[in-house]
Amino acid sequence: MKRTTGTASAIALATALSTGGAWAQGQVVVYHWFEYIPQELVDKFTEETGIDMVIDTYDSNEAMLASLRAGGMGTYDVAVPGDYMVQIMRETGLLDTIAEGELENHGNIEEQWLNVSYDPGRQHSIPYQWGSTAFSVNRDVYDGPINTTDILFNPPPELSGRINMLDSQGEVMAIAAIHLGIPQCSQDRDELQALNDLLMDSRQHFLSFNSDTAREVLVSGDAAAGMIYNGFSARGRIEEGANIEYAYPTQGYIAWMDNMVLLRDAPNRENALRLMDFLLEPENVAMLTNWTQYSAGVEGVSPLLDEALRTQPESNPPADAGPAVFIEPCDEATQAVYDRIWTNLRR
Repeated sequence: MKRTTGTASAIALATALSTGGAWAQGQVVVYHWFEYIPQELVDKFTEETGIDMVIDTYDSNEAMLASLRAGGMGTYDVAVPGDYMVQIMRETGLLDTIAEGELENHGNIEEQWLNVSYDPGRQHSIPYQWGSTAFSVNRDVYDGPINTTDILFNPPPELSGRINMLDSQGEVMAIAAIHLGIPQCSQDRDELQALNDLLMDSRQHFLSFNSDTAREVLVSGDAAAGMIYNGFSARGRIEEGANIEYAYPTQGYIAWMDNMVLLRDAPNRENALRLMDFLLEPENVAMLTNWTQYSAGVEGVSPLLDEALRTQPESNPPADAGPAVFIEPCDEATQAVYDRIWTNLRR
């Protein structure tokens, strides 16, 4: 898997593939999150279908969208956006429609993930993985209570200046809104000012903004706390032996579902559908889920999962955890304010 990201990589890949490789019958071109599919599953797909999987990566929903708009459309067959981004892509005409009967395993999608608000009836997407986003703390550095968003925005001295935030506008803005107890995409001037003030005042506590190395900086000790996906935190604790603990704040946390979407103008559309069907087979999704340490949205997967995955604390919120909140797409005017806040925060 390549670890290039952003608009430049998308354009570079488009140029490289336009010579003919991506258009070959035996390939499917995937635009994917970093470190989010095991090589053994890629190999299994190729062995079963004879189709090579070409993968380019991104580190945020926003980076993926910008790359597609800047020249990626017609280059990639499928992408793996989060829930709110599927809605944005659907409403702006970036997605192709999956006709009834085109996916043999469509009936394997769990009912709770079938008629989702961002893609009713799954006309453009299939479930990929779902989980939560909050933060983890290095317990060698801080042994106090952590199930509060104060860890990010009003941290104890041991953590101040040593916090990694995700380089993802949607998730940072959402966790800040949760901390303040205000609606996402608020149009209230006082609430938007409070959001801006919180983030600007909190910059002193932030060490970095990284998504693709969110686990590594915690495992290495470079960061003492940081926003992270629950599966990333579990892998850091289990596979790499880091003494990190994932928090479920009482104020609430972010829930998400990543989805594989069929892109408009996919150069290898039939191969894309074969990949989507492959990922709706329980044994294949179980292989993916056991590796990512997240959860699947496909029937028949649970009996195939590792016992440790079913019982790990990262996947089981405590009784006093706040509500799980999905990121909401904002109206254009509010999004413009969010963009300005984000730009100033990242300077």
